[in-house]
Amino acid sequence: MTSSDESSGFRCGYIAIVGRPNVGKSTLMNALIGAKVSITSRKAQTTRHRITGIQTHETAQFVYVDTPGFQTKHSNALNRTLNRTVTTTLTAADVILFVVEAGVFEQADRQVLELLPKNVPCILVINKSDHIKDKAVLMPFAQKVAAEHEFAQVVPVSAKQRFQLNLLEQEIEKYLPVNPPMFDADDITDRSEKFLAAEIVREKVFRFVGEELPYTSTVLIEKFEQEGNLRRIFAAILVEREGHKAMVIGQKGAKLKEISTQSRLDMEKLFGGPIYLEIWVKVKSGWADNEAGLRAYGYE
Repeated sequence: MTSSDESSGFRCGYIAIVGRPNVGKSTLMNALIGAKVSITSRKAQTTRHRITGIQTHETAQFVYVDTPGFQTKHSNALNRTLNRTVTTTLTAADVILFVVEAGVFEQADRQVLELLPKNVPCILVINKSDHIKDKAVLMPFAQKVAAEHEFAQVVPVSAKQRFQLNLLEQEIEKYLPVNPPMFDADDITDRSEKFLAAEIVREKVFRFVGEELPYTSTVLIEKFEQEGNLRRIFAAILVEREGHKAMVIGQKGAKLKEISTQSRLDMEKLFGGPIYLEIWVKVKSGWADNEAGLRAYGYE
C-alpha cells in the first residue's frame, strides 16, 4: 500500500464478531475474508480462541476478530477463559458486529448484548436470513432486536449464501478509523500454520464424532516440520476419558481415518502444498478445568 493511498483516507481497524454460540460467527468471518481460517461445526463452543481474519481492499483493510460464543451454561476454567476472551476483544474493537440468527432472539443473545460497550459503533447482523421464507416477518424481528440497543446499522445477511455481504462491508468501512494498513495486502490471518492445523483437526473431531463427544476435547500439535513444500504434522487429540478415545478412533479405526483424511485435505487447500499427517488420541483428564494447563495448550 503506498503512502498516497494512506493520505487519501485509507481506513483500517478491528471488527469484533460477537454473539451467542451457533449464530454463524465463524462462517460469517470466513465468508467475509474469502478463506477458511475459523473452524465451524454445529456443536456449540467450537470457536475457542480469538481468531483474526484479514481482508484488504483499495480503500480499507478489515481486521475481523472472531470470538468464542459467550458461555452461560458451564462454569469451568475453560469457559471462564472463553468469556474473558470475548470481553477483552470488545474493549479493543473499532466496530462490533453483533450477530443473531434470523427469527431467534433469546436470553443468551441478550446476555451478550449487555456486554457491548456503549462507545463503540455496533452493527446488528441478522444472519441466516435465507431461512426466513416469509420476508414480511424479518422487518418486525429486526425492529424488535434493534429496540434493545442503539445500533449504528441493521443488516440482514446470509453468510452461507453470501447474501448482502458487500453491503455489510460498505457499512463497516464507514465506521473504521482512518489508519494505514496493519498487515500486508495478501495476509488473511495473523495466526500461525501450526495453530491453524490444530484448529482444522479439532473441527473434524467435532464434525465426525458428533454430539456424543464432550466439547472438552482439544488438539495439540506435537511436531510441525517443513521440508520444501511438504509439511509433516504430528497431532494429538486430547480427550477426558478412555470411552471418549474409543469414540474418536471408531470401529477398526474408521472414524480417526476419516478425521485424518478430511483434515489433510483442508490443510493442503489452506497451506497450498502436500501434507503428511499423523494423529494420535490421548487421554488427559481434567485439562479443561486447570488454568495453568489451559495456558499450556494455548488458551489466552
